[in-house]
Amino acid sequence: MSADHAGGPTLGPLVPTEQIPPWMRRLTEDVTAVTEAVLRRGGDRTRWASLLDRNRRDAAVLVLVAGSWHEAFDHPGGLPADAEILLTERAPTLRQHSGQVAFPGGGLDPGDDFPVGTALREAAEETGLVPEGVDIIANLPSFPVPVSSFDVTPVLAHWREPGEVRVVDTGETARVARVNLRSLLAPENRFQVQRSVLGARAYRGPAFMVDGLLVWGFTGGLIAAMSEVAGWDVPWDKDDVRPLDEAIEAAGSPQTIGPSAVLPASMRRDGDEGGVR
Repeated sequence: MSADHAGGPTLGPLVPTEQIPPWMRRLTEDVTAVTEAVLRRGGDRTRWASLLDRNRRDAAVLVLVAGSWHEAFDHPGGLPADAEILLTERAPTLRQHSGQVAFPGGGLDPGDDFPVGTALREAAEETGLVPEGVDIIANLPSFPVPVSSFDVTPVLAHWREPGEVRVVDTGETARVARVNLRSLLAPENRFQVQRSVLGARAYRGPAFMVDGLLVWGFTGGLIAAMSEVAGWDVPWDKDDVRPLDEAIEAAGSPQTIGPSAVLPASMRRDGDEGGVR
């Protein structure tokens, strides 16, 4: 079951420890540790929640990780060489978070067994995922996302039998990728991004650049927190801080940041400085 008797999601592990790959078990030993690791990077959760209006919607994302069962001793964090995570790149035409890299997911629909049913349904609609090869492991505490007025519950799962995934609807998703976790977490692919407004820092958070995908924001913060808690981290240069606009430029895809979109140079008109309303 994915919900408790009070109607909210059951937090923490949903299966016995022996059914979880050893290199993922630290993620479920204390799910609040992941939350705390996220909040250390993004501020007080109460403040975030206050930014959501009263009509905020419940949402869920599927954090789907594949990989061989046993830990790998050739990696300091125990990650097997075939460990992967499923990510999507949102269509550039969407009104919110367009062009950004995200976990498959979306809002609660009537009849969903929330949050697991929501996460699996959205993943199937966005990527063609076949759920029979997926083992649900745990629900993490929810995170408010003020920009879209969602309260997002991450559903952690192990992809026991990885299969084909694809873009199902180009109006919603531009790319679906199975990203190797060792590559994603490699020091040369990690940095921080920062955005300033009127000379003041408005945002700073962890980011990753791999296979032409720039991963930042909620998704980047959650991956960074999971890696820290799970012990997957390899030392990286946390003083490498890059302007967010420049990182988006390097990725080469238009992305929405707040009310505006940042366009790569190849997509700009003469006189366009990169931001469009």
